[in-house]
Amino acid sequence: MPVILAIESSCDETSVAICNNDKITANVIANQTIHQNYGGVIPELASRVHQQNIVPVVHQALKDAGVTRSDLSAVAFTQGPGLLGSLLVGVSFAKSFALALSLPLISVNHMQAHILAHFIDEPKPSFPFLCLTVSGGHTQIVLVSSHFDMEIVGETLDDAAGEAFDKTAKILNLPYPGGPLIDKHARTGNPLAYKFGEPQIKDLDYSFSGLKTSILYFIRDQEKADPEFTVRNLDDICASVQYSIINILLNKLKKAAKQYGIKEIAIAGGVSANSGLRGALQETATELGWNIYIPAFQYCTDNAGMIAIAAHYKYLKQDFVGQDVAPLARMEF
Repeated sequence: MPVILAIESSCDETSVAICNNDKITANVIANQTIHQNYGGVIPELASRVHQQNIVPVVHQALKDAGVTRSDLSAVAFTQGPGLLGSLLVGVSFAKSFALALSLPLISVNHMQAHILAHFIDEPKPSFPFLCLTVSGGHTQIVLVSSHFDMEIVGETLDDAAGEAFDKTAKILNLPYPGGPLIDKHARTGNPLAYKFGEPQIKDLDYSFSGLKTSILYFIRDQEKADPEFTVRNLDDICASVQYSIINILLNKLKKAAKQYGIKEIAIAGGVSANSGLRGALQETATELGWNIYIPAFQYCTDNAGMIAIAAHYKYLKQDFVGQDVAPLARMEF
C-alpha cells in the first residue's frame, strides 16, 4: 500500500497532500492573499510566497496524516501546466526531498489531476466519461477512456471560462478573486434581466473573449446614461453574466454527450465550485438522464489531493521520472 506525498504549486496555492493507498489522509492548502492588492496573480510574488510556504505545509500534511518521512513510498509533484516560477519551487523541493530519502519521483499533469479528482471519493465515474474541465486558465471537454487515456475533444480558442468570470468582476469593480463574488451576487439576481450574445463557434470548441467584450460595452454604455447603473443592478448583472457563461458551457457539453453517446458526465476545475453551474448541471442531468459527478469543494480548486490520487495510479504502473525532470509551463495530455 503506497504512501505518497504530493505537492501542488502551479499557481498561487501551496498545497501538500498525503495519499495512503487510494485514500487522501491530508490535504493542506496555503492560499496567497497578497495578490488581492493587484487584482490578479503576480508570478514573481507567487513563487516567492511558495518558497516561504512549502516547508511548513509539508510538515503540516505529514502531521495531519499521522505519518513520518520514513513511511513514504514516493514523492509526487505538479510538473505543469502553470506559472513557471511557481512550478519550479514545487519541482525543486520534490526532487530534493525524494533524493534525500531515496524515494521515487512521480510527475503529474495538473489538468489530468483535475479529472482524476473524481476518483478520490465515491461515487466514481465509469469509463468512458466526458469531463468538462473549467478553471481560470483552461476550458476543455475531455473524453476519458481510462485513468490516463484522455482526449481533448473541445477547448477554448481564447479566454477560459474562469477568465471570463474574473475579467467581468474587474469590469464591475469587484475585488480579486472575482469569480466567487459573481456567484454570490448571482444568487439573489435575475438571470434573465440582461441578455448577452452566445459565441457561434463550430464543433465542440469554446470562445469567451467576445462575451467579455459584450459585457464591457454594455456596462460602459449603461453607465454613460446612469453612473449608478452597475451599483444598483449588480445582482442582476452578475446573475445574467453567470447564466450566459453556464449556457455556453452546457450547450457544448450537451452536444458532446450526444455526439459520443455518453451519459457519464463529470465537471472539474475551479469553476466547478460555482453554485450556478452545479445547479444547472443537476437540472440538465435530470432532463437528459445523465449520471453526473462533481468533486467535493476542496478538490475543485487547485489542491494537492488531486495530484496525490493521480500519483497513486501512476505508482501502480511504476511510472516514475528521474532527477533530470523539469517544470513545464505548457504541458499536453
